[in-house]
Amino acid sequence: MTGVFEGSDRRARGSEEELMPRFSLLTFARTFLAFGLIGLGVLSLGSGDFALNWQPVPNGLPLHEILARLSGVLLVAGGFGLLIRRLATRSALAVSAYWLLCAGVMHFIRAVEHPFNIGSWLGLAENMLLVCGAYVLYRLLAGMSPPFPVVARVLLGLGCVVCGLSHFRFAGVTADMIPAWLPGHIFFALFTGTCHIAAGLAIIAGVLPRLAATLEAAMITLFVLLVHVPAVVHAPLGRLQWTMVFIASAMAACVWAVAASLETAPFFGQAEARAPLVLSAPESRGTS
Repeated sequence: MTGVFEGSDRRARGSEEELMPRFSLLTFARTFLAFGLIGLGVLSLGSGDFALNWQPVPNGLPLHEILARLSGVLLVAGGFGLLIRRLATRSALAVSAYWLLCAGVMHFIRAVEHPFNIGSWLGLAENMLLVCGAYVLYRLLAGMSPPFPVVARVLLGLGCVVCGLSHFRFAGVTADMIPAWLPGHIFFALFTGTCHIAAGLAIIAGVLPRLAATLEAAMITLFVLLVHVPAVVHAPLGRLQWTMVFIASAMAACVWAVAASLETAPFFGQAEARAPLVLSAPESRGTS
């Protein structure tokens, strides 16, 4: 009887570990990404609309509301899939493909039509952070090497650069978002824009990439905590404010995933990206 109880206890602990894996930067990244995705999905399901400026789907599109709710279902499913260890790998790939579709259909054409409008490129750039970060997360979970390939590095770095340029182009708008208790709003708008650009160029060039990715992820996370969360507190029924919280959380999570892929690299030096963490093995064992 003791052996039976011990076996049951081991199986129970195994199930618990599958749903709640040991904390790591990678675990934090996929949990934070799941939070952002589920939040965006719930907003789409509740409003029957897409994610505002980040998914600029024309209201006149046939079946607009049905497609928006379907998008919400996919986002919620992808978010919960990331939280279940045996589904996390495929969910990360699906999330990356979803945002790639959004970037291609909703933003790329508009950016090409208005090539000198930084606002048109900003939506594409933010989507690229989501595409590349989720793809890096997928490669880490699938055990693929290298987890942070050159194409993803260049696209994510360019996305950071465009985000930084937008701070200069829309300095007044960015400054207005900074909390009132912080002095020098224009300074911080331009300073954070410079940080975006510096991080993007460093990631592209492979110069201190772990430090660059970590600081970029930390900065976006601070945006969530200092800018977007207080905005929600001030306007708890505002869909725009909630959308910005969830989009910024997803973006921060994706850059944290990139930082996780570089965990074995020193902060002040060059090294290979970390060996990928294989989560594919648990996928072959039973059900969640």
